[in-house]
Amino acid sequence: MTLDLAEIARLFAERGGVAYAGEPVSQTEHALQCAWLAEQAGAGDALVTAALLHDLGHMLITEHQTLERSPTELGIDDRHQYIALPLLRGAFGLEVREPIRLHVDAKRYLCATRPDYFARLSPDSVRSLQLQGGPMNDAAARRFADHPWSGDAIRLRLWDEEAKVEGLKTPPLAHFLATAARVMLDTY
Repeated sequence: MTLDLAEIARLFAERGGVAYAGEPVSQTEHALQCAWLAEQAGAGDALVTAALLHDLGHMLITEHQTLERSPTELGIDDRHQYIALPLLRGAFGLEVREPIRLHVDAKRYLCATRPDYFARLSPDSVRSLQLQGGPMNDAAARRFADHPWSGDAIRLRLWDEEAKVEGLKTPPLAHFLATAARVMLDTY
């Protein structure tokens, strides 16, 4: 099964109102803010789309829709960066999927290579960092830096941390779905 834009819109409508794990925004607000930050930074359509969809995995985990606390508070690493990838494979190329897949590793990389980055993490991001393996060691950081999509994943990760502002006005979901439509695979 592949998610098309109508199914992505439905997922946001049905599950996007749930709080974004321990943050003052909903899943949809976080996604829209992240995509808007990417767009404002001049990112291409593929990276804007990755920013919009990077946490889609959280919304696909049905059990998390009813939790009273953040999964990290319960000691759960939901591995959300991998959940949506099979459903996006038929619709989007690597330029969208790889930054999504690598955005958690980008956090681990940034914590290992930029001492000031850790201080910017929210409490929930600090908890998830530990569940996800903590900061990378030197060898892992070098491997990550050499990955062809690491630069886009790092940019996405930096926007991810900023996209948690309560009440911030952004363009609507339809605006970013139109962006996503421009980078969908022709074979879809």
